[in-house]
Amino acid sequence: MMAAADRPRGSEIAGLYGRKIRFFGVELQITDTIVLWGLIVQAALFLVFGRRINQPLLLAAKNAGLAALYVFSVFLLTKVKSRILYFLIRTGSVQLLFAYLYEATHPLQLMFLPWQDVPVLAAEQAVFGVQPTLWLERFISTPLTEWMMFSYVIYLVVYPLVAGLIYFKHGERALEDYLFTLGLVNLACDLGFILYPVAGPMWYMPEAYSVPLNGGLFTYLGEYIRTHAHLAGGSIPSPHCSVATVMWLMTRRYVRRWFYILAPVVLSLYVSTVYCRYHYISDSIAGLVLGIIAILAGPSMVRAWNRRAGRRRSKVTS
Repeated sequence: MMAAADRPRGSEIAGLYGRKIRFFGVELQITDTIVLWGLIVQAALFLVFGRRINQPLLLAAKNAGLAALYVFSVFLLTKVKSRILYFLIRTGSVQLLFAYLYEATHPLQLMFLPWQDVPVLAAEQAVFGVQPTLWLERFISTPLTEWMMFSYVIYLVVYPLVAGLIYFKHGERALEDYLFTLGLVNLACDLGFILYPVAGPMWYMPEAYSVPLNGGLFTYLGEYIRTHAHLAGGSIPSPHCSVATVMWLMTRRYVRRWFYILAPVVLSLYVSTVYCRYHYISDSIAGLVLGIIAILAGPSMVRAWNRRAGRRRSKVTS
């Protein structure tokens, strides 16, 4: 087992990034590849299971159009001189496509299985002797609910904030490390939604809750997101927990002071997903574990990419 002192540091891991493969005249990095493969595979699923989906051709065409726009954004980056503009194009294009893939996965969730909330609830009852999401009702208070909703909602700000902190301190390659690892967990979550669809507490058993979640501004925002942005499913693994884990551990890798600043928020976020009834505890634990796996596995995957990119470049030049 690798000793702690022998583990690669942030600068060493960032140094792994930057190898590219030429695709129709555009040079793609490993992050680009997983984004494009996500769009392509999802479009293929729309077409293969078209009889079960509304407007599958339109959905597949949308993915194709977004893939073309994304490749254009990669090409555009080679012309950009401003660091701020580079950051906005690179981070915006990647993170917005992750958000799109999450939303577009919804019609694919019941291709193989019906909602699996009953087995999840049964397993949690067997392990904990209670339903954790209902058991937490005894602790509900207005101040605690507002803090939990703050922890849940502020994730949307922390997501690009960490990208900016990493990029403007350590540069493009460190940013690629962040974006690629986020891509791993986002696509793994999307796959999980399809292979094991879980509707979620407020979709499956809203009548089971007897204590309202009252709070202030952040409670309003959290409920607004639940009502206007969330759909049934998208539960296991929890994207909130997996992405938050990657964000938090990436601050430890590159901007360590922020690891401690964000600690109370991220730790509260894990609890908030269950307290605020967005997820079962199984979803949240799965998301946490997925985030850790992605952090650990990412460097090895990039090394494999570099070997492949090196072989392709050798064939071109020989």
